[in-house]
Amino acid sequence: MKEFKYTIKDEVGLHARPAGLLVKEAKKYSSKITICANGKCSEATKLMAVMAMGIKQGQEVTVTIEGEDEAVAEQELKEFFMSSL
Repeated sequence: MKEFKYTIKDEVGLHARPAGLLVKEAKKYSSKITICANGKCSEATKLMAVMAMGIKQGQEVTVTIEGEDEAVAEQELKEFFMSSL
């Protein structure tokens, strides 16, 4: 299992467009990817669940990756978060 934390920098938070980009990115991997914030967790491949979390700019999220390609997924998701969110 791999895990990392990230503080959301996007001014609209993790709303429709950025959440859609995250879901698209998460679906590239066979590992189970979970995003947690404010005491709530959801699978990163489920758009409505991610949007329902209401993650705002400045909030810290914890991303957990578990599965066959977790090492690659962790590295690439970290890069995605830094460049897109």
